[in-house]
Amino acid sequence: MEQLTLTSQVKKETLGQKASSWKHRSVATARYTGKQLAWFVRLGGILVVTLLWGSAWVVNVRAEDRLAEALQMCVSKHPYVTKTVEIVTGATFSTLMEGAEVSGMDILAILTVADNVYNLSSIRLGRNLELRYKRESGELVGLEYQIDTEEMLYVTKDEDGWQAERKLIEYEVRLRTVEGAIESSLYIAALEQGLDDRAVVALADVFQWELDFSMDVQQGDGFKFIYEERFLAGRYIMPGRVLAAKFINSGESHYAFLFETTPGKEAHFNEQGESVQKMFLKAPVAFKYISSGFTTGLRYVEAFNVSTGHRAIDYAAPLGTPVRAVGDGTVVRAGWNGAYGQFVSIRHNGTYTTNYAHLSRFAVSYGQKVSQGQTIGYVGSTGFSTGPHLHYEMVKNGVKINPLREDFPGIDPVPADQLTEYLKVVETWQPKLDQL
Repeated sequence: MEQLTLTSQVKKETLGQKASSWKHRSVATARYTGKQLAWFVRLGGILVVTLLWGSAWVVNVRAEDRLAEALQMCVSKHPYVTKTVEIVTGATFSTLMEGAEVSGMDILAILTVADNVYNLSSIRLGRNLELRYKRESGELVGLEYQIDTEEMLYVTKDEDGWQAERKLIEYEVRLRTVEGAIESSLYIAALEQGLDDRAVVALADVFQWELDFSMDVQQGDGFKFIYEERFLAGRYIMPGRVLAAKFINSGESHYAFLFETTPGKEAHFNEQGESVQKMFLKAPVAFKYISSGFTTGLRYVEAFNVSTGHRAIDYAAPLGTPVRAVGDGTVVRAGWNGAYGQFVSIRHNGTYTTNYAHLSRFAVSYGQKVSQGQTIGYVGSTGFSTGPHLHYEMVKNGVKINPLREDFPGIDPVPADQLTEYLKVVETWQPKLDQL
């Protein structure tokens, strides 16, 4: 019995020792597993950071590659950049280029090569110089300048150096037809049609040998004309040529059709092929200077009137308005002339002489040859004058006449060998002008 009890105790002690041993092992194992887990967590964090950094590096490299590709594509599609230099008061070509940081060597080269086709010292205030550079290197390789409404100057650089040339501006041309009735003036009637005022002036210029738009135009007169509108890159720039025009004055129709008689030379002719250009202009002041702000009957101070002894036409115009010679001739007097004030007289031939009085200053001198339309002086109020105006006289064989009633001869008509071709032009346009 004791032996059994002892054996039982031994078994219990053995089992207790084993349990204790297992407990210690479990704690040790737990401690060991916790350290391993912490190590694995740290290792995993390092690996995650490494992977993220690697991914970011790959993404960054790819982004840089794509950016480089985009830039290269941009350069290939748009290899040049431009810089606009505005021509300001007091500036010269050289000072403008220096301000744009163009080298002295390039400035001299451009001036030298351009001088063969256009003098860059003649650049005009308000216009721009367009400089072109290589996008990658920043090297200046081109210059553009608009000479006038018809031509551009191009100066370019290549392997052989700088070259310059003039080219016609390539406008997109659209035709427009405008018509209207006059209630007060041609200018106002045209503007009511939404017309560019430069187109109105172009129409008046076509008939400036046949009509004095200051004196002749009356209420009830009408007009219709077909002209070009010029566009660049889809944007309207300016009116172009008047191709065909009709003006009804006091019930009489005046026609004009544009026709090229020799290469590069165009002129307007009437329906029979006679030139609309005459020996004399109808008015000594251009329409563009007396149109705005005036209505019919207010563009002149006093008309030609035999009964009152006023054998001249007095045109109302602002001080300083240019006065033009109505025809070719020679200045036979330019100076003070009593009540006439500052006075110019032009002898055109053995029959006609024209006089211009009350000028503020002169643009010609005695003995000078002048051409039709040339500025000879400026409107003033000198001599016996109550305000700025031009006193205009025409003398025929020593007698003052009314220039508005004189029928002046025209210049060259359409050449006989081109008349058939011209009449085809008339057949094309005239029905459009006559169509209501």
